[in-house]
Amino acid sequence: MNRYGIGQPVRRVEDQRFLTGRSRYVDDIQLPHMLHGAVVMSNHPHARIRSINIDAAMKSPGVHLVLTGADAKKENIGGIPPLFMPEDMGGPKGYRTFRPLLEPAKARYVGDRIAFVVAETPEQARIAAELVEIDWEPLPAVVNVAEAAKDGAPKVWDDNGAGNLAFPLMMGNKDATDAAFAKAKHTVSVKLYNNRIVANTMEPRAVIGDYNSAEDTYTLYTSSQNPHGVRGILCGAVFKMPEIKLRVIAPDVGGGFGMKGDIYPEDGLVLWASRKLRRPVKWVATRTEAMLTDNHGRDQLISAEMALDDNGKIMGIRAQALHSVGAYVTNAGVVPVLCALRNIPNVYVVPAMLVMSKATFTHTTPLGPYRGAGRPEASYVIERLMDEAARKLNLDAVEIRRRNYIPPSAFPYNTTANWTVGAPVGWTYDSGDFAKLTDRAVELADWPAFQQRKKKSEAQGRLRGRSLIYYLEDSGVFNERMEIRFDPQGMVTVVAGTHSHGQGHATTYAQLVSDWLGVPFENVRLVQGDTDAVAFGRGTYASRSAMLGGSALKGAADAIVEKAKDMAAHLLEASAKDLEFREGRFTVVGTDRAIAMTDVAKAFFRPVGPTVKFGTGLDASGSSAVPPTFPNGCHVCELEVDPDTGEVFIDKYVVVDDVGRVINPMICHGQIEGALAQGIGQALMENIVFDPDSGQMLSASFADYAMPRATDLPAHYELDFIDVPAKTNPLGVKGVGEAGCVGAPPAVMNAILDALRPRGVTHLDMPATPRRVWEALRGAKH
Repeated sequence: MNRYGIGQPVRRVEDQRFLTGRSRYVDDIQLPHMLHGAVVMSNHPHARIRSINIDAAMKSPGVHLVLTGADAKKENIGGIPPLFMPEDMGGPKGYRTFRPLLEPAKARYVGDRIAFVVAETPEQARIAAELVEIDWEPLPAVVNVAEAAKDGAPKVWDDNGAGNLAFPLMMGNKDATDAAFAKAKHTVSVKLYNNRIVANTMEPRAVIGDYNSAEDTYTLYTSSQNPHGVRGILCGAVFKMPEIKLRVIAPDVGGGFGMKGDIYPEDGLVLWASRKLRRPVKWVATRTEAMLTDNHGRDQLISAEMALDDNGKIMGIRAQALHSVGAYVTNAGVVPVLCALRNIPNVYVVPAMLVMSKATFTHTTPLGPYRGAGRPEASYVIERLMDEAARKLNLDAVEIRRRNYIPPSAFPYNTTANWTVGAPVGWTYDSGDFAKLTDRAVELADWPAFQQRKKKSEAQGRLRGRSLIYYLEDSGVFNERMEIRFDPQGMVTVVAGTHSHGQGHATTYAQLVSDWLGVPFENVRLVQGDTDAVAFGRGTYASRSAMLGGSALKGAADAIVEKAKDMAAHLLEASAKDLEFREGRFTVVGTDRAIAMTDVAKAFFRPVGPTVKFGTGLDASGSSAVPPTFPNGCHVCELEVDPDTGEVFIDKYVVVDDVGRVINPMICHGQIEGALAQGIGQALMENIVFDPDSGQMLSASFADYAMPRATDLPAHYELDFIDVPAKTNPLGVKGVGEAGCVGAPPAVMNAILDALRPRGVTHLDMPATPRRVWEALRGAKH
């Protein structure tokens, strides 16, 4: 067995430089004669710009340039469009926004970009930014999604004939769902708010623009998850120039979580300013600027109900949601709204469903994908409903789920079998064994002994609750391209269209190549994040890299073997038809004559001899466009609540995941634990809050936005995998990066409600802060 091959817990090779301070982020890059930018942001949630006076700012020490929205209009600088809208997929029409680099006429949220100041130092730029004088005409604003959806609410876009409706979505079958509810013996309902949160990446967004006047080309250094995507939008929509003129480099990126998959005004501002000044320009967000301007996540208000028969079998689901998109529909802003609906059926047989959502503009920071991107919202709805149903029918939480699981014999399973609207965006699950994972989770959690642990907690004055939930998400989207290149010494370079920013691709891709081609693990290096070095790529988001990048890499590896076979036959003085390739060696069948792949690769670089016939160099590319996979898993959360303070203490947390074939269990564990921390953080403390009157963000610093610390999380997670290989890609892998985030919020909230219910608390919205829990207990009737 290759101890560095597939399935081995190989330590991440990239961690050596991260842990020793040798990584290279955008802010570490210092270019000669570099200037620094500061953005003047709106301090009004909604206001008309009467005039802008930049005279004082221009006279400030060190200032070279002040740009405004009027300048952008004059120079025909374009805006940032959504990647797609529902109507582009055959859905209903919506209001398509184009976010300008600088707003020329009206601010639509606190943080909207109004001007860009460039100076010799960051400090000089920020001081001058304070001197930009703006004459504002404040206008009525609305920051709450429910208020924004009402008739007569202040409009974010004056010419939007649908008020604040960005776009509607609906999927399912109304007649079948109405019939199911009419026949149902039992119904349960919930009204839930999925709180708004922000990514809070360790590295704030940062960009450097560098214009080369000699060649009329640009280089953008950016902390992005998707460098080719950034290049495409900047060249196509903003600057209207050929992509060959822009090189995008994404070096080490300190966290992305979907937020850095988008393009932002600052990406264009530094390039524009650099072109005007003929000097590089850098901009780095402060933490408060990041909280104000990074795309936020979640912010959904939903009412849902479930119909059941006497045996606890689901008959139908209905739901109506309002989903905030903020002031603009961002690059992938449709995705969370879409996935929050179509993923509601989860792992259950749902014979009839009708779910609707109104994506709604508000005078707030735009929203977009954040780890899970709609899947956590869907999981939260269905799993809260399942627990409500279990209580109403007096069934165990495990039993009611078992009665409704899609059985393994039903795969492939189509979730849209009787849909009359929205079917093109539904799913066909390829594999899964939900009951098997549940059994393992119940075993690891010691489910039967819960009552004993509960009595011990009560003896100490604490309340104890537990939950078991099941999640399923879709992972992987679009296509991908990968390359493998040998050098004259037999070393291998993987040129990746994906982008690793914490996922450990330098390790997992090396494991795959070492396993397939038999080259030493340590002889494989990764090149990524540079549009001049990587021909094309889609980046990394939606848990896509192992599935799409890995499948494309397999195609490249297979092509390498085929390409090398003729050379190997020549070197072994045999026919290519008589060769087999196993464990890194070409062998003449039936003999002991063999040659290693690395030796064959070296022969491709000889100055004379076989290269005349077989060509110079050994390299190949592969591409993939496989269907999505459906990672899934069972979470068990057991916790205590201090009724005197409202504090929540998570005592046990068990996760059994099906992520298909596991390439590196150590990295998978890390991905799951990181996502669990974010999911638990949302459930217990994280919350973006806007003042409903002033429209100001009240949680724009770590003094006001609570982030989970080690003491807020379980001391130990009990994690396990049960491999059910995907049938839709050659590796059998499924996504893993977002899994923990999808399951954790309902697991934590259901466990809290289980603990509080004996005291009369039947509802609690996230985040379950100590104050909220304490107030719920004090206000409950019991």
